[in-house]
Amino acid sequence: MKSYIAKKNMIQKKWYCIDATDKILGRLSTVIVKYLRGKNKPEYTPNIDVGDYVIVLNASKILVSGKKYKNKIYYHHTGYIGGIKKCTFQDMLQNFPERIIEKSVRGMLPKGILGRCIFKKLKIFSKNVHIHMAQKPIFLNF
Repeated sequence: MKSYIAKKNMIQKKWYCIDATDKILGRLSTVIVKYLRGKNKPEYTPNIDVGDYVIVLNASKILVSGKKYKNKIYYHHTGYIGGIKKCTFQDMLQNFPERIIEKSVRGMLPKGILGRCIFKKLKIFSKNVHIHMAQKPIFLNF
């Protein structure tokens, strides 16, 4: 029995649109990663980018469960000595709502060249409008 391996020229990329209004962050991220990696397709191959493009709307209306709204902390380092910075979920939602979904999805993708290529196909907008209408995205309801 032979295994099917997808070829780059045989892959057809689609565009999907997801509305993040009143969705839980982790549940939404797993759905986004499934479509970005192409795990919803029968021709899925782990070492080749067979996934589709995903547009996320209303990132500023995302929810988290429990006490994470006040207690969840995002850290980053500036590169200088003693340059650790932290920001709570509440502050991040007000200032950079797109980064919340970016950090969540990036952590679920493979590390390395393939993960970075897949991550470039994610487009996040904090409002209900986007610039990719020419690609005719398919609206996903879950």
